[in-house]
Amino acid sequence: MNRPLTLAILLASIPVASFASEGVVLLHGLCRTEISMAKMATALRQESFVVLNVDYPSRKSSVEELAGTTISNALQDAKIAEVNKIHFVTHSMGGILVRQYLKTNKIDRLGRVVMLGPPNQGSEIVDKLGDLAVFEMINGPAGRQLGTGADSVPNRLGPVAFEVGVIAGDRSINWINSAMIDGPDDGKVSVQRTKVAGMKDHLVVHASHPYLVRDDKAIRETIRFLRHGRFSSKSEER
Repeated sequence: MNRPLTLAILLASIPVASFASEGVVLLHGLCRTEISMAKMATALRQESFVVLNVDYPSRKSSVEELAGTTISNALQDAKIAEVNKIHFVTHSMGGILVRQYLKTNKIDRLGRVVMLGPPNQGSEIVDKLGDLAVFEMINGPAGRQLGTGADSVPNRLGPVAFEVGVIAGDRSINWINSAMIDGPDDGKVSVQRTKVAGMKDHLVVHASHPYLVRDDKAIRETIRFLRHGRFSSKSEER
């Protein structure tokens, strides 16, 4: 048997996971499903990351309950059991789940975290509409926890102590929501309120909240941050 063929057989016998040393857990936002993260998942797999695109019942429980159950289950998933690093890429409330979980738990293999459109300082939308019965019917108990007040979950969590890159959008397709928000926004959260103390980098792209995770530039910059711990370009001018 010649050497190239022997090598090919040997490589074929090694599990695919052995080649991939880095995994990424994807966490969608409030009222979304894993389908919203599908384009991001495909791009990350093409970059040789092991990807776990998590679906969780975002409308059924509080932030605390969702964080504990969702992330604990993800960390036990066989897909990422053997990777050397575990990164997170989150959309909207998904980033708050990571912050909540890491406030009281440690992940030994934790890599980097990219948050897209996170309400890291809450959203004025919740301030204005959170007390309406229809708001909780649509968004569940976790939605009401994402206001801008000092006692909201995002603002109680404090600075991050892990590597975080935040990507914010400054384009809105919901002018009614934007009328309730101070400054540039993505229709759900202002650019300013996506920021969190301790973050390593921050970037603004021209995308609205629901489309941020499918924006080509946002996807490229997500991969850049996971690889290098920084974004490669400056925020876009409006």
